[in-house]
Amino acid sequence: MAATVAPGERSLAARPSTWFVWAGMTAFGVFLLGILVAVVVDSFGRQWFDTWLPDDPTVDRYVEAWDRFSLGEVVGVTVGVALLVVVISVLVGVPAAYVLARRDFPGKRVVMLLFLLPVLMPPITYGIPLATVMYSFGLGRTLTAVVLVNLVPSVPFVILTMTPFIEQINPAIESAARMCGARTRQIFTRILAPLLVPGILAAAILVLVRTVGLFELTFLVSGPGSDTLVVAIYRGMTAAGGGEARQLISAMSVIYTATMLVMLVVALRFVNPTQLVAQVKETRDD
Repeated sequence: MAATVAPGERSLAARPSTWFVWAGMTAFGVFLLGILVAVVVDSFGRQWFDTWLPDDPTVDRYVEAWDRFSLGEVVGVTVGVALLVVVISVLVGVPAAYVLARRDFPGKRVVMLLFLLPVLMPPITYGIPLATVMYSFGLGRTLTAVVLVNLVPSVPFVILTMTPFIEQINPAIESAARMCGARTRQIFTRILAPLLVPGILAAAILVLVRTVGLFELTFLVSGPGSDTLVVAIYRGMTAAGGGEARQLISAMSVIYTATMLVMLVVALRFVNPTQLVAQVKETRDD
């Protein structure tokens, strides 16, 4: 006889597929946590071979990595490039998304496809020709080139994120404002902008994370004084003589992860991307 379950209670028995999914998620979490813990522990050791913990724990690796690789400047470049890319992407992408959401014109699908290509294609496929163009104009190894190449996938990303968001906002709101004498600029700044804030912030967070972690495009055009943190880690790993000490690379990786976490915590202080759809639906219903 099957066991009866009282209303409001859940049975302890589960399908095999459910246990399989939970087992897979648990294994992934354990492996990921193990990798992170290993890197953090390694960054505090001088040597680590066949023991559970490294010998003679120290923070000297962080001090050495900070001084040898000028990580203060590198972190500043990383944050500055990321914020600049986010601002430009939003300023260009939001008006473009509004046009695509509100206007029908010949070749609209082709335009959307062109915006979709930099997001779907591997960056290296168009990164090499793009880097060639940058060097031919004398922009190679400069901050300008780093910002420009990061805008190539970031602007389409904002457009593709904001277009469906704008489409869900009732156009009757804009029509009512125009009937009351509001101009296009006033409609966009006073009416649409407050409604678009959740979507803009969510798109900005995603672009921020993507820019900080984007390696291929940045590596192809960056150089001394314009390297971001992820590129600096790679250059340290592939330095002449077989690369830097493993503990130095581990320390740089911890600094990179900490920088990402700080930026995400600050960004998520203002918006929760998972609430994007719910907020749009509520706005449209109102």
